[in-house]
Parts: sequence; C-alpha cells; structure tokens
Amino acid sequence: MTTPVSPTATPTMTDKDPLARIKEFCRSASYETTALTPAQMDEVKAMAIPGAAIYVAAIPSRPLSEQIDTSAGLRERGLEPVPHFAARNFESAEAVETQLRQLVDKAGTTRALVIAGDRPEPAGPFPDALSIIKTGILQRNGIKEVAISAYPDGHPRITDEQLASSMQDKLAVVKEAGLQVRIMTQFSMSSQPYVDLLKRLRGQGIDLPIGVGIAGPASMKTLLRFAAICGVRTSAQSAVRNVGLLKGLITGSTSDPVVRDLAMIDGLGDVYPHFFSFGGLPATMRWVMAAANGNIKLTGDGFEVLK
Repeated sequence: MTTPVSPTATPTMTDKDPLARIKEFCRSASYETTALTPAQMDEVKAMAIPGAAIYVAAIPSRPLSEQIDTSAGLRERGLEPVPHFAARNFESAEAVETQLRQLVDKAGTTRALVIAGDRPEPAGPFPDALSIIKTGILQRNGIKEVAISAYPDGHPRITDEQLASSMQDKLAVVKEAGLQVRIMTQFSMSSQPYVDLLKRLRGQGIDLPIGVGIAGPASMKTLLRFAAICGVRTSAQSAVRNVGLLKGLITGSTSDPVVRDLAMIDGLGDVYPHFFSFGGLPATMRWVMAAANGNIKLTGDGFEVLK
C-alpha cells in the first residue's frame, strides 16, 4: 500500500534509534538476481522473509529458460519472483507472450519489471519499455503490477528531460491499463543522488512505492565494474575518493553508509531498499538479513555485521 506523501514535503533526518530504523528498513527489502541453482535457492529460502520479492534478470547471452527455472524455483520456496522483461531483447510480440505465459504457468508470475534493456539496437519491434506496455500483452496474460525504472545518477544515453517525459508517459499508459505500478531505481554509490531523485519524483506528484536500488556486499573492484556498465559515474567517482570505501579495493565493500542514511530519512513516502546481488544473492541476503535482525554494530557513518 502506498504511503501518502505531500509533493511539497521536505525530507528530514529522524532522531529515532538508528539500529531500529536500519532493522525496519532492511526487513522491507526486495532483491535482484540472475539465474540460481537449486542449492542457492535453498540457501536463500533458509534466510529470507517469506514472500520476499526477488527480481529475476534475463541475461541476453543466456537462454530465457534460466529465468523461468529460477522464477519457478523461488515460487516453490515461498518467495515472490518478479521477472525482468527487457524490451530490446525480444524479436517479436510472440516471443514476449511465449516467455510470459511460461512464467505465469510455471512460476505464478503476477508482477514484472519492464525495461528497455542495454542492447544498442532492438532485436525486434520494441525499442523501450513503453512499447511493450502499450501492447496489452502483460495484462492479457495475468500481470497485475508493473515496475518501471528510474536513475539516481541519470542515464548515460538519455537526458534527464527525456527520462522525466518517458516516466510520465509510462505512468499514464499503465494507469489506463488498470495495472498497479511501482518505481525501481538503478543503484548509486552515495546517498545524495537517491534523495535528490526521491524529492524530484515526489515534487512531481508521483505518489508510488519506490524501491531504491542499492549494491549488496561486493569488492570495490566489482562495484566499480558494474557502475561503469550501468552508467553510475558521478557517485562512483565520489566513492573512490571516500577513504571509508577505499578499503574495498583490498577486502570488500558494502553500502552500509547509504543504507543507514536512507533508513534515517522521513518524509519521502513509501521507500524501501532493493538490493543488487553483485556478490551473489545468498551473500547479499545474508548481509541484509543480519541488518534486518539487528545483528550489527553501528560505526561512524554506517554499520558492520557482527560475526
């Protein structure tokens, strides 16, 4: 359910207990993964809050059957699979419908994340997310909710004005189609880009649940590689200059300062963390659930998981 928020609301840092706020924030988390083995899914089930949403990406170089198998396995284990549909990867409307029907039949899919995808040229008639949403394929096949994307650090190939216009177009079409909708953001490597984006969206009257994309635990080398791929440049450059994160070049890095900052902000409506599992979903969930269960100690600007 969406928490109402005024378009003119000013976000404020709460004075409530940071540990309690971090626990509450992390318990609302969703996650993102690629294909998982049965053993990995068993490991995830043992840690996850029942019904947790796991967004399942489809890698262009891998068979789409992997997405179906992973989604079905997660559903069998009491979790909520939410498959990605990357518009530019599909050669035809029939290909979209075939994948969707299998996901509905085998994994009980009712939610989907629809994105353009990173392919330079479309493989078929769908250049962007809006072109798939407009077909009506999703709702005809049982999809009840669509997630659309937003970008705290902007997009490397699309202007901010184009992003804002595209979002308004998608929201209008989704509303007309009678679908529920939420917004999922790309990850950033510092807090301020998230806050700026959330303030901008709320200021535009967009009163929807927003999953803020956050990088799960991974080495700084891995995070910077994904930041380059995803166009997360400004905050990545800032992170490299941050002494606290530079330790990740040798050991490992997490986003605990970002999680702590976002957990402490009030006044931005229904906002929750969406963790990208660059270091693997079991490792990401282990870290998040440690925070959700309070098995952490606060540090100067973030927190550490207790051994």
